[in-house]
Amino acid sequence: MADSFDVIIAGGAVMGSSLACHLLADPAFAGRVLVIERDRTYARAASALSASSIRQQFSQPVNIAISMHGIAFLRALGDHLSVEGEAPEIGLKEGGYLYVAHDEGFEVLKENHVLQQALGADIALMDREELAARFPFLAVDDLTGGSFGVTGEGWFDGYMLMQAFARKARALGAEYREATVTGVTRENNRITGVTLQDGTPLACGVFVNCGGAWGAREIAAMCGVPLPVYAKKRSVFSWTCQTKLSGVPLLIDTSGVWCRPEGEGFIGGYSPPDDSETDEGRDFEVNWSEFDEVIWPSLAARIPAFEAIRPGRAWAGHYDMTLLDHNAVVGRMGDLANGYLAAGFSGHGLQQSPAVGRGLAELILHGSYRSLDLSDLAYERIVADRPLREKNVI
Repeated sequence: MADSFDVIIAGGAVMGSSLACHLLADPAFAGRVLVIERDRTYARAASALSASSIRQQFSQPVNIAISMHGIAFLRALGDHLSVEGEAPEIGLKEGGYLYVAHDEGFEVLKENHVLQQALGADIALMDREELAARFPFLAVDDLTGGSFGVTGEGWFDGYMLMQAFARKARALGAEYREATVTGVTRENNRITGVTLQDGTPLACGVFVNCGGAWGAREIAAMCGVPLPVYAKKRSVFSWTCQTKLSGVPLLIDTSGVWCRPEGEGFIGGYSPPDDSETDEGRDFEVNWSEFDEVIWPSLAARIPAFEAIRPGRAWAGHYDMTLLDHNAVVGRMGDLANGYLAAGFSGHGLQQSPAVGRGLAELILHGSYRSLDLSDLAYERIVADRPLREKNVI
């Protein structure tokens, strides 16, 4: 007889572990949770290779609300994820995001700012002169203005957040197994079990797809649900600067190139346009030409001190990109009564993991969202071809 679990979660990085935590912390739940993770070292997980940041500067209310909860969660991480009195340390630095823009882009920032303020985000809109005064290292002559997260935005150690969720989930009773789901048993509109790569069958009451860039689409297909989520490679580069700069935020340039402080230096990158139905570069080879041809020239024009730098190491990871609109897909998986998913986070997974883990646990246990309505991210928009357009995409 197959071993049976009340909830099986496929994917044990930050999203699957957050869900396991929130399920087991809910007084309404007293069952068994199994988290299946293909690589317990997480060496190539997006959670480990991300630039690990959080912002409220979105244009969709649901994304702003998710990150408002996220920053509150990270600030009080010890209250949520301590184990045996030991609080995790993720090095949260609220250095702020800074979007800079020309005329047309500044109008978008102004529209977004109205919504962000209405939802309680601490975002400052600045004209060119205010930018020059606050950030004297910037070249601003071509800019109309910018939008800066005064508090509540910044960066942290994403790998440590993922490990903190996993450690807490285990402490609450979650079982972890290093394996790969290679088969799903579907009976009418229910998932009754899964099969692992070694042939082991497992029965389940609820099945959740948190497969990320390396499995979400394939697992959904096993369940009979098409999911337009593909792995898109992103390279991150590091460097040091001869000139000492202070107060550098996470900068998003008009070119789309971004950078932020990291230790004594900086890291940065950009997102090449690619909405093809392919897993672009499922390898981990760094696209070195991006730095010399795109990133460094753009940043040196915006921060003249970056004309004299010493390049350092670089790495590549993958976004699980939702092609429809670059927003996450969260909730019930297609027409399944007991199948759920949290996938396609398109680079926002770490910052959205606290709210999505909590919300999905509520949906599974109580049949609806109780604390924050995530229904804008539902799978139904994929079927209806109804994009949830986000104006502030990095």
